[in-house]
Amino acid sequence: MEYLEFELPIKELEEQLQKCQLIGEESDVDVTETCKQIEKKLVEAKKDIYKNLTAWQRVQMSRHPNRPYTLDYIKAIFGDSFLELHGDRNFKDDKAMIGGLGKIGDQSYMFIGQQKGYNTKTRQYRNFGMANPEGYRKALRLMKTAEKFGIPVVTLIDTPGAYPGLEAEERGQGEAIARNILEMTRLKVPIIVVIIGEGASGGALGIGVGDKVLMLENTWYSVISPESCSSILWRSWEFKEQAAEALKLTAKDMKKMKLVDEIVKEPIGGAHKDRETTFITVRDAIEKSYNEFKNLSPKELVKQRMDKYSQMGVYKE
Repeated sequence: MEYLEFELPIKELEEQLQKCQLIGEESDVDVTETCKQIEKKLVEAKKDIYKNLTAWQRVQMSRHPNRPYTLDYIKAIFGDSFLELHGDRNFKDDKAMIGGLGKIGDQSYMFIGQQKGYNTKTRQYRNFGMANPEGYRKALRLMKTAEKFGIPVVTLIDTPGAYPGLEAEERGQGEAIARNILEMTRLKVPIIVVIIGEGASGGALGIGVGDKVLMLENTWYSVISPESCSSILWRSWEFKEQAAEALKLTAKDMKKMKLVDEIVKEPIGGAHKDRETTFITVRDAIEKSYNEFKNLSPKELVKQRMDKYSQMGVYKE
């Protein structure tokens, strides 16, 4: 188990507990009371630490190497019923963008999400979760297919941003993302967006327009990452913690500003501490959200979505 810097007090207590239990098993000494005291301290430490996380600590939690990614959610929620679909029918299949059909109960969904890698080899294969234009065009193709057959769309956001390489710009990265945003505002089927990790820049927005936007507790959503913001404003990455606070990128901040609709609670310690509970919670949230929109006509659905996004932000005429 990997621990973040602010989790070190928890690591120490867990190690103490393991040693205490080991002593009890290997000797005749009764250590039950000592173990109970350590367990009590451990519970209190977890509550205290995870209840008061800073914005930067939330960013660190969203990037935890053990945190479940899109494919983990797909396997847990859909199992063998998931049918992956490939390619944008124009250039190639983008491995950073996953898409396909699956069922929750009797209801079919078109699932689309960004996928990061688990090790050096798969991170390169998935391009670190940064999609090229063909990834966004694949996502749009699948959304249009879902619309044709009246299937609701679910998107999972977890990306440090769209790929910023020269070849991506040559193939129209900006146009691909802008096209997706436009088409998603007027898609005639329900769209449920779930932010499961990092939600950075236009890379997130390219699949981020929805009737219901859900955000896991320890994730972030912003136009720029704290490190990039720090390097622009202070010419150094050293001020990333201050940048994270200033950007108001946490789930609580997003909900307060009405940019997301609902915060999905995570187990104590984050989604990676209890994956099964997280998968069940997300699946239930998707079902609940779909039930809110399934009886609306396409016209009502689009109008409600357009009204929702029209009311965001502050402006003066």
